[in-house]
Formats: sequence, C-alpha cells, structure tokens
Amino acid sequence: MKCKSAARNSTSPTLPLALLVLGLCACTQRGASPTAAAASAGPPAVAYEAHVAAGGNVPPGGTLHNPHDGDAAVAKNGALLYTTMNCDGCHGPDAAGAVGPNLGDRRWRYGGADAEVFMSIYYGRPKGMPAFGGSLGAEGVWTLVTYLRSLAPPPNLPTQSWEKP
Repeated sequence: MKCKSAARNSTSPTLPLALLVLGLCACTQRGASPTAAAASAGPPAVAYEAHVAAGGNVPPGGTLHNPHDGDAAVAKNGALLYTTMNCDGCHGPDAAGAVGPNLGDRRWRYGGADAEVFMSIYYGRPKGMPAFGGSLGAEGVWTLVTYLRSLAPPPNLPTQSWEKP
C-alpha cells in the first residue's frame, strides 16, 4: 500500500517530458517537406518605392515575370476572365473605370509594371480591392495582367500624367 501512494504522489520527470514530446509531434505537419512548403508559398514580394523600410534598409524584392507578356490569345482569355470574375462590376466594361479606377489609362496607384499589377490583384489593396490570388492562383492573375496590359490607353485623358513620356 505504501508503494502505491508514493507512486501516485511523486512526480516522475519523464511524464512531463513525454507529454511535451507528444504535444510537439501533434503540432508538426506530417509529410510536409521544406520544398513542398516553398512550392505552396505565395509569390515573392516585389520592391516598391513607396514601402517604408526600417532604418532605410530596403529588403530585396523578388523578381516576378509575366509568362504571357504580349500573348494575344491569353489577353483574349483574360478579357473573358475579367467579366467572369465580375471585375467589370467595379472597374467598368473594358476596364474604363466606374466605382473602381480606370485600369486602361496606365495610371496605377501601386505601380504599373506587370509585377506590381500582379501583386495588386493577387494580394488586393486597401479600400476595396479584394485579393484574388486565393481564387485564381498565379496563372489566373497573370492572365488578367496580360489582358489589362493589352488595353490601349484612352485617347482623351482628362488630366495630364506627371510622368515624362
């Protein structure tokens, strides 16, 4: 009897250790390799001059390249995707602007390079632009970028651009 009560009252150092190991094993992903995690991660961020860098040290931005740059067939599919995803609900038909800004005038608040347009669509922007990267994936977003970049700027812009031609 004395042994049983002593065993119940004493704390074994192996019990907390075993519970800790069990807890750690339960939290880790099974079958996930570092390469699988990297493959499922989002695209790298691009360097953008408006980002604020702590201490003036700007982290390097990733390099994104439009795999469909100038492809008319992809741009045509992008026009269909633009309508299907209801982009015209905010940006108007042919991306001419409505509640959302005109996307054909080449005046982009967050940058107009292909990579910057990709980031705006993929991750969204404040004040109304939802992130479509989770629904469309990188391929769908590049299709939209190709379509938007294929649009000719309107001949009569209401104001002049501050950039040099």
